[in-house]
Amino acid sequence: MKEIECFVEEGADFRIRPSSHRRDWMDGSPESYAYRCLPLAIANSHGWDLLNQTPFTANWNGGPRISDISLTSTDGALLSLVTSHFGEGVLTFHIPCLIRTPPGYDLWVMGPANAPKANIQALNAVVETDWSPYTFTMNWKFTSANKPVSFAIDEPIATIFPVKRGEIETFQPVLKSPADDPEFWQVFTDWRDARNNFNAELKKPGSDAEAQGWQKTYMTGPQEKLAPPHRTRLRLSDIKKVQSEQWFRSDWENIFSDGRF
Repeated sequence: MKEIECFVEEGADFRIRPSSHRRDWMDGSPESYAYRCLPLAIANSHGWDLLNQTPFTANWNGGPRISDISLTSTDGALLSLVTSHFGEGVLTFHIPCLIRTPPGYDLWVMGPANAPKANIQALNAVVETDWSPYTFTMNWKFTSANKPVSFAIDEPIATIFPVKRGEIETFQPVLKSPADDPEFWQVFTDWRDARNNFNAELKKPGSDAEAQGWQKTYMTGPQEKLAPPHRTRLRLSDIKKVQSEQWFRSDWENIFSDGRF
């Protein structure tokens, strides 16, 4: 199994966990029907979450300066890992960890998937973590001025997952006509007609469609076996902790002193 190595600064409260497929707003949908969208639920758990360890509230006054974001800690001890570093209404989390991926793999860094947060938007990044001996930051950009935003303890501030560098550049989008593959298109039209009929029947009290509730075609998956197989849930590895008697303190002091952290 490939490893994502997390070299944690000594004494830092760095917490990482597999992303959960659950979302409060999906739990609150009638009969939790939002989870019937399997692609949505898979995306929710597609990575590992980095968790906030400083409860705080931030406010942006709408200006471009670093000083235009104010920070208030709810426990009276705001850590320096949360800052206004870039200006332009960008809130920055410094990650107290040096992350290394296997050769050829980058790290996709984003906000928690399908978890909108009012008045602020997570910014995505792709970092070449297989060679880079540098830390990176997680950034959120305010979308509204004078609308305070709070982050709680253990709230995900970032989601990370590896991507193979350069692979996307090997793909070519191609526009085709249904006539280019009529058999494939016929399968689609059969499904489309069946879905339209099902949705029409769903509105009729006492119908088979009403009793069934939903079709589950994508959830069931194809009849043929896939490699890798069709998934209805991701099961990511939990965090493995390696104890080491030696901490490379001098290396970390260099990282802090030259402003990379």
